[in-house]
Amino acid sequence: MTMRKTARLLGACAAAAVLALAAPGTAQAAQGVLFIDGVRYDDPSGCFPLGDFVPSEVANFTDGVAWVWNGPHCDGRVVHAVHPGRIAIGHGLSLYIE
Repeated sequence: MTMRKTARLLGACAAAAVLALAAPGTAQAAQGVLFIDGVRYDDPSGCFPLGDFVPSEVANFTDGVAWVWNGPHCDGRVVHAVHPGRIAIGHGLSLYIE
């Protein structure tokens, strides 16, 4: 095998490995604890309602980003993010974390 063919083969293998690792798989819950208005959620995953009339306090002690949405079922548009290790006021109607 020539050097050029070996390099192509290695490049193709590396590209296949990157695609395999980047391909979507089963969703996993964020590891850690999420608090919404003082209610604790261990290893949370999915959509959570926020306060209807008063913005909710969100404390994100997970390894994932919590996305605050302006719709009641994690729909509409993202209002802002609550990054890991942060506490924020959720000015929206729902929160999604994975």
